[in-house]
Amino acid sequence: MSLAERDEKVIWHPYTQMKDPLPHVPVVRAQGVYLFAEDGKKYIDAVSSWWVNIHGHAHPHIAEKVAEQLRTLEHVIFAGFTHEPAVQLAERLLPLLPGDQTKVFYSDNGSTAVEVALKMCLQYWTNTSKARTKIIAFKEAYHGDTFGAMSVSGRSIFTDPFNALLFDVEFIDLPNAGNIEQLKSRINYLSNEVACFIFEPMVLGASGMLMYDAAYLDQLIECCQKHGILTIADEVMTGFGRTGKYFSCEALQNRPDIFCLSKGLTGGTMPLGVTTCNNKMFNAFLSEDKLKTLYHGHSFTANPVACAAALASLDILLEPDTLLNIKRISESHQAFAAKIGGHPKLKNIRQRGTILAMEWETGTDTCYLNGLRNQLYLYFLERGIVMRPLGNILYILPPYVISNEDLEYIYQTILQALKDI
Repeated sequence: MSLAERDEKVIWHPYTQMKDPLPHVPVVRAQGVYLFAEDGKKYIDAVSSWWVNIHGHAHPHIAEKVAEQLRTLEHVIFAGFTHEPAVQLAERLLPLLPGDQTKVFYSDNGSTAVEVALKMCLQYWTNTSKARTKIIAFKEAYHGDTFGAMSVSGRSIFTDPFNALLFDVEFIDLPNAGNIEQLKSRINYLSNEVACFIFEPMVLGASGMLMYDAAYLDQLIECCQKHGILTIADEVMTGFGRTGKYFSCEALQNRPDIFCLSKGLTGGTMPLGVTTCNNKMFNAFLSEDKLKTLYHGHSFTANPVACAAALASLDILLEPDTLLNIKRISESHQAFAAKIGGHPKLKNIRQRGTILAMEWETGTDTCYLNGLRNQLYLYFLERGIVMRPLGNILYILPPYVISNEDLEYIYQTILQALKDI
């Protein structure tokens, strides 16, 4: 049997209706921006394999550091023990983050990083003997698939079967010139009840690469800070250069209390989540009272091999050539967006940094289940490009090592698709 046939017998794939799934492409190796299938076909990974692979596949520097760590220390319990990769990663990561982040809490992925942040904020108010339990989030948000992360995500097909079990959240619209004062008034009204405000800064990924201005987010954070409301920046997708800066929150004047990081953290090599906080947060847990401890952890917390991969990924991220590549991709996207602007088949074009999103006109509202999704997906797959449309929203989010030639091929294929579909 082929790898695809063997897969069909034993695997349940994520976000997939297994009754009649699209073919699962059997990948046998990868290099740079390319995936190589069992039948020899080559694909451009235009979405960085779910937005994680920022430096290209099988990067030799990351592979070398991972192999070295595997021969030294593969894992150790992180309660009562520590190790060099975890300490060094925290030492290098914290100064890169905007603001005064001082502590790192490790977990396994983006969802768990968000869970940790939510528990930190809710227990902060318990530890300080104040009753604040309400959370503010954006209606269109997506923060993950664990229960806390789902609760602060907008209600959608991802959450529908579980809505009755999710805790209550105060959802607000994305801020703009027309509603910012109304949103601030809402926060002012609820201020004595609100524990925290969680947000994806400037780009909401899974909701369709929705984008909004930093200036309005700044105003919301300032309003929260005035009332002592804690703020959580979910930079799981936007972190590590995606929006043109190392972190999207660099565009803000007001700094969040907490950051959630994952995806590009290890360069797409292996799972690792990080939740960072400032001293205000951390000090609320320092006490002779053991009940004020943050009782949270994972078996693979601060896995040394994952931390070694993240350190190697940071090495590459901080190289001058990487910043130049981010700038090159951003400018290329911007030029292409201008070129297709006003196309009758496109309802909207959004671009920030290395993210380019095109919303196709279908006569209906954007929907993850939009029938155009599979048509677009297969169209590009047949032409050797891996895209994963969010309903009728096609987007490009490539590894930073993608060549100008491959970018141009993707753009030309999009132009052709606009004629053919």
